[in-house]
Amino acid sequence: MSAGLLVAMTAGALLFGGLAALVMRLFPAQHVALDDAFERITPTTRPRSAAPSDLTRKDRFGAWALRTMPPGIWVRTPVRELALLQIPVTRFYADKLIVAGLGLVAVPAATALYGAMGLRLPIAIPAVASLGLAALLFFAPNAAVARDAKRARGQFRRALALYLDLVAVERRSGAGVRPAMEAAADVADTWVFRRLGEVLRRTRWSGQQPWDALEQMADELGLPDLKDLADIVGLSATEGAAAYDHLRARSSALRSAILSDDLTEANNVGERMAIPSSLLGVIFMALLIAPAVLRMALPT
Repeated sequence: MSAGLLVAMTAGALLFGGLAALVMRLFPAQHVALDDAFERITPTTRPRSAAPSDLTRKDRFGAWALRTMPPGIWVRTPVRELALLQIPVTRFYADKLIVAGLGLVAVPAATALYGAMGLRLPIAIPAVASLGLAALLFFAPNAAVARDAKRARGQFRRALALYLDLVAVERRSGAGVRPAMEAAADVADTWVFRRLGEVLRRTRWSGQQPWDALEQMADELGLPDLKDLADIVGLSATEGAAAYDHLRARSSALRSAILSDDLTEANNVGERMAIPSSLLGVIFMALLIAPAVLRMALPT
């Protein structure tokens, strides 16, 4: 094996390995809350404030960037999405700068490796490519957060449909508004029920009405279905409306909306799957008629 071929293979492996690492970092297969998982399997509960040192450095770096850089550089901060995913804004800014910096140095590093084997490029090409890759990766965390927030809102809607039924059952059995909402939130241990339970428990000491707290949570996280629940519960508490019938009706409407969205998504997936099949058919037909066309076009 020649030295030039070895350098080329090494440069290609480094370049594509770095790109693969970036893709895995920005678009993980599944969002897992590792801190909650470790808390459930360890006998001694670890304080939530005891963050690893690398996360602390990342938060500090994001806070420094927030103070130092002009606000216009961030273009748009997905505040509601970050609050829904419980991601600090400083950590989000740090991720944007880190991946943009990696994109800025990836192309020059690959260019230097290829230059060592004799492949020379005009300096404008790697410069423009590095700036373009850095700009693309700078906005990649926004796309990742938007995708994860969309998935989280879908999970919240499904859990909320169940929560509505649980609150309705508790209210029909004679429980008050606050006990019914708290008892329904304690039924499951998913992240949706935990967050609902945390908000409701805080209202005990703040003096805020539970439906007002849920309405505030809905505005902060962009959850219109939760706002409807807060309106129904607040109306039943203040005006004595039939809470059971209203809650069950809203739960049925929410399930119908979820089913409609699932059907729409399934149709979209089916349409996207039909495109590769059509392309394969076109390619197969082209392979079949290509010999005949070539015989007709070429002189004998």
